[in-house]
Amino acid sequence: MRLAVGIEYAGSRYAGWQRQTSAPSVQAEVERALAAIGNQPVNLLCAGRTDAGVHALGQVAHFETDAERPLRGWLIGTNGELPADIALSFVKPVPDDFHARYSARARTYRYLILNRASRAPTLHDRVLWRHRRLDATRMHEALQVLCGEHDFSAFRASECQAKLPIRQLRAIAVRRAGDLVTLEVTANAFLHHMVRNIVGSALKVGEGERPPEWIAELLASRDRRLSGPTAPPGGLYFARVEYPERYGLPPPASGPLSAIIGGELGTVGAE
Repeated sequence: MRLAVGIEYAGSRYAGWQRQTSAPSVQAEVERALAAIGNQPVNLLCAGRTDAGVHALGQVAHFETDAERPLRGWLIGTNGELPADIALSFVKPVPDDFHARYSARARTYRYLILNRASRAPTLHDRVLWRHRRLDATRMHEALQVLCGEHDFSAFRASECQAKLPIRQLRAIAVRRAGDLVTLEVTANAFLHHMVRNIVGSALKVGEGERPPEWIAELLASRDRRLSGPTAPPGGLYFARVEYPERYGLPPPASGPLSAIIGGELGTVGAE
């Protein structure tokens, strides 16, 4: 049987999704918990590997098992084995042709910025704090040039292992809701640090250090050395994955954190 699972996690304590030999990872924790319920080893394949410190609301993975358990047993039992900062949101049988990574049509990330004079200690490692006023409209308009199929080398980490830097960015938006500025981006796939590098450049536009046209210049340059710094991982969330409807996978689970970063986040570009 092939099972798909939805996974939420706060990534602050982990060296990323991928299993590590000498550091804690989300993958290792979830595999351990699933193995305890199925009483056999589990190997998870995920929709997108997140870096150290990055969070997820809508991570999706799949595994194969001979263990026969009620779906509710998989869900409740596994969550009982997991630490408090990781949880399964669903467990669902899928056909053999389903692959968490290769069946995905698109992936969406959100980056959260707390934009006010004072920082919020309770949101440490959950948002990026910027005290200078950000012009969300200016950021939103500048980033629209990134939509479409482009060479995103200017926003690619030097250690990126992707064979090609071409990606199709479907949509990107910057929204403000009070003191919270959210950048949301959807693409078929992402390069290493691509979203965080886009955020780092967008912040320079939002704070008035660079004109909106600068983003187009960066894209055309294909030179990472010219773009903004890589934004910290704590503000980044793997929000959701889009699959063909025939697989019937549910949307990311709703909850307190989901309400903050997954609901209505204000008007695009609103000030």
